[in-house]
Amino acid sequence: MKNLKLETGIGSLQWFVFLLVNSITLPIIIGEVYQLSMTETSELMQRTFFVVGIASLLAGWLGHRLPIPEGPAGIWLGIFVLMGQMAAAQGIEQTAALQLLQGGMLTAGAILIIMSATGWINSMMKLFTPLVNGVYLMMLGLQLSGVFLNGMMGVTNNSTEVHMGNIMIAFSVFFIVLGLSIWGKGWLKSYNVLIGIVIGCILFFLTNGTEPIPESSSLLLLPNLFAWGLPQLNIGMIVSSIIAGFVLVPNVIASVSAMQQVLKENKQNNKEMNENGQIKRAGITSGISSMLSAVFSTVGVVPFSIAAGFVRMTGQYRMTPFFISCLALIAVSLFPAAYSVLALLPEPVAYAAMLAAFTQMVGIGLSSVLKETLDQRRLTIVGIALSLGTGSMFVPKIVFYELPTVLQYVLSNGVMVGMLTALILEHCWRPVKEKTVDKGRVRLIPLNQSQFNRDSNL
Repeated sequence: MKNLKLETGIGSLQWFVFLLVNSITLPIIIGEVYQLSMTETSELMQRTFFVVGIASLLAGWLGHRLPIPEGPAGIWLGIFVLMGQMAAAQGIEQTAALQLLQGGMLTAGAILIIMSATGWINSMMKLFTPLVNGVYLMMLGLQLSGVFLNGMMGVTNNSTEVHMGNIMIAFSVFFIVLGLSIWGKGWLKSYNVLIGIVIGCILFFLTNGTEPIPESSSLLLLPNLFAWGLPQLNIGMIVSSIIAGFVLVPNVIASVSAMQQVLKENKQNNKEMNENGQIKRAGITSGISSMLSAVFSTVGVVPFSIAAGFVRMTGQYRMTPFFISCLALIAVSLFPAAYSVLALLPEPVAYAAMLAAFTQMVGIGLSSVLKETLDQRRLTIVGIALSLGTGSMFVPKIVFYELPTVLQYVLSNGVMVGMLTALILEHCWRPVKEKTVDKGRVRLIPLNQSQFNRDSNL
């Protein structure tokens, strides 16, 4: 007989590690871009943990009610980095740029709430067909796999020095997690991510030694409100926020759609995605989370699409471990000694475990595309979208510097280019139909792949 309490405890720990890994690197990146002190970066990490825990709990409890955690959004990270670079180049005070970003997140969150409350987001679901969602998920897996691979090798913007020992440890963790997810049985399969990270940490600390634990001045520390100052807005940021609000919609839809697909594959959930306003609720809670990010001065959060890959690989379908991990992350964020210790988690090990989970994303995206017959039209759309999306990853960002900030992010982001290309072609290029005679009546039928091949051979 299974020990349900033990399973819940270990499952909660594995979810906690997942939340931690996906939240811990963003504050470090922002700290480097905006030249924050170690204390400021540590406080940013605390606020990030707090917001991620609150937002994930809110979405799982009142929003989509699925095991999909919230995490720092790629679009907001891109805007943060671009704003920081522009402020440094133009001699603008970094604090002023951060205050504008707070105003932008408040505006984008309000837009997402309005769109969801009025039902617009449900209308937009019709635009995001299985093909569009599939391209989005495949591009997400492809683009972020490069980020994780660089992290495994220790390559950053400020350093290209590599350590072969750490690289070997990282790839060992990757293959351990991947191997257990495929061939593991029982608890070995269910807790593959946690097992891989524990083994990786032991090997890493044996090879590199342990770092001293940072001393904290207080036992308990509440996160500050508007730590960067009161929010500000200008015309440029208002326009960027409106676009960002619309860009966040497909992320919400794709995240819920991907998780629904994984749950149905394993017969864990038979509900339709829009039943009882699931997408509507998810959009509202996501908007609230974006506003919370502004209030607590951190990078805006969105539902994590990669959670579908994590759930498929680990089999963590139950909500109880997910809720416990959210509460644990909130609790950890209140104790400086706790989150300072967690910050010592080796990045190569964390990136390796996440890359193994990301390998599932491409497969989930491909499964979504294959929900409908791949005729010549759909094959061409997928090919064009993947080609343009992948190609845009290699275009130098300097090419887009004359464009507004949010457009710089969208056009230099392979995921957005691929998804927008698929979205436009899917709805502008209508399926070809031909007339056939059926018992004296004329009816239209789609031209499928077999008909296309037959006609081509005539």
